[in-house]
Amino acid sequence: MRIVKNAEERKMEILDIAEHLFETKGFDNTSTNDILNEIGIARGTLYYHFKSKEEILDAIIDRLTKQLLEKAKEFVKQEDVPLSQQLTLIMLELNVSCGNFNHKILEQVHKPQNALMHQKIQAHLLSELTPLISTLIKEGIAQGIYQTDYPEEVAEMLFLYANTIFDDLIAHSKEEKQKKAAAFVFNLERLLKMEQGSMKVVVNSIFQNAENET
Repeated sequence: MRIVKNAEERKMEILDIAEHLFETKGFDNTSTNDILNEIGIARGTLYYHFKSKEEILDAIIDRLTKQLLEKAKEFVKQEDVPLSQQLTLIMLELNVSCGNFNHKILEQVHKPQNALMHQKIQAHLLSELTPLISTLIKEGIAQGIYQTDYPEEVAEMLFLYANTIFDDLIAHSKEEKQKKAAAFVFNLERLLKMEQGSMKVVVNSIFQNAENET
């Protein structure tokens, strides 16, 4: 018996199946035929919702970005966590290759066959999260914790820097991970003209997160 689903249910099914295939086979190695065969729908049904495989990928990333943004907002709501720790932990926890966010596609995006996914997720996160990071920096300026005339630009620099140095963290030794974490915080303190050593507790937090990934 053929199961009839409403448009939104079918759209979500397409995204779920496509996401699974992109994770396991890679974006380039997955065809629309693979998606059609896995779901068991006609090509016309697929194209009713999405015009191309690239459009499916964009919809998956848009959905994921919204989930990540909600997670970032959860950090901001944690009033018992100092502002400086919120800022750093947001960038570490939401790194696109970090295993702390429970989403399988994030474990796959750094693989060569998923380079386009990695690039697109980075771009989406940069667009969505930079304003949030900038807001935290402005709050820190108001509280006398940070000093900078360029909160938006610093927010963008921090996000890109964090995602670059932590992108393949799992591949490094314990000493290399610790050095990368210390270097990130060292440069963060200088970018925001903070008191030297004031972020030492965050180094330990970052290193602990890195250890949990191994």
